[in-house]
Amino acid sequence: MTLADLGWNSFFADAFAALPANDWVPARLIRESPINYGAFLEDGEEIDVVLSGKVWHDAKNDADLPAVGDWVAVSVGGDNEDYVIRARLPRQSCFSRKMPGKSAEEQVIGANIDIVTVVTDAGEDFNPRRMERYFTLIQRSGAKPVVLLNKADLYPKKQNQEASEILQQLSPDASIHITSALHNTGLKVLLAHLKRGTTMCIVGSSGVGKSTLVNQLYGEDWQWTDDVNEVTGKGRHTTTSRELVPLPKRGLIIDNPGMREIQMWTDEQTLRESFADVDDIALHCRFQDCKHGNDAGCAIRAAVTAGKLDPARLDSYLRLDDEIEKLRRRQKKRQINTERRAKRDHRVKARNLNDRIQLEADEIGLMRHGDDSDLD
Repeated sequence: MTLADLGWNSFFADAFAALPANDWVPARLIRESPINYGAFLEDGEEIDVVLSGKVWHDAKNDADLPAVGDWVAVSVGGDNEDYVIRARLPRQSCFSRKMPGKSAEEQVIGANIDIVTVVTDAGEDFNPRRMERYFTLIQRSGAKPVVLLNKADLYPKKQNQEASEILQQLSPDASIHITSALHNTGLKVLLAHLKRGTTMCIVGSSGVGKSTLVNQLYGEDWQWTDDVNEVTGKGRHTTTSRELVPLPKRGLIIDNPGMREIQMWTDEQTLRESFADVDDIALHCRFQDCKHGNDAGCAIRAAVTAGKLDPARLDSYLRLDDEIEKLRRRQKKRQINTERRAKRDHRVKARNLNDRIQLEADEIGLMRHGDDSDLD
């Protein structure tokens, strides 16, 4: 397995060449744990690596730390010595979301991703509003969106087709495919996208067939499979951790645990691009600062009344816009608190330094006074 097989290109080569040390080697991270990382070297050798203190301290936040999919420079460990991450190379793309809960932190789902494939179905898991969130985050990441409407064998053909058309309207640039992991119809679709050196991140809710598809792609049951359900008589394929896996003579995939929350980590510009239809209508509002509520001359409300805009899509747009605004306020508050702590720590350090200098001066004065007393 070469570096090119792992996704290496001129972008990463140029960044690596600019690093100061010449005894470091490139590696791509394939998994992470609380204490170390797993990585591949150029020859396909899998190694365990630890993070250097400098990389840790230089990171502005958790999202700046190395994540699955990142390219890093490591110093080669000798006998009984660890491989150590000395630098993280710049990212060509980054697929992330806001960390679940009330945090204002970014959670990196996968770095240097070329394609994000969302697995859902046309039945219980089908949720256009959640898919809007996926499409917005994928657009911000710079990756290509692909959607698999999986388990097609469980639903009528018309239902699958209608779901496909709805998603295509939400994201005209996305590749939408109706598949069935049971009948292996999704394999040809995914393999068509997985070229040599291409990295695909697979996401979706638990139970939609992600891990089953991954197992079929890889050719063996490499993911953990739960015990057979006593009621249904079926086994459940589950993913408990994020991991990058190379496919023989193909690209690489990152399978993810099921996502319960898809909270926004983006900006207003990306939101407007993802909701271009809503944004185009908003241009005709009488006032530029229209809130699209009870404002006079609101073109969006007029479009809803005229049946030209789905009320649910407008509601989703307003909810996401509000969510992004709240995130920005949290980030601003966090920045202010961080700056206050830094200033406080600086004052404390300066005061301690002055106290230490004064103490040393007093000690020197006492010593000199003692010497003068001896002379008397």
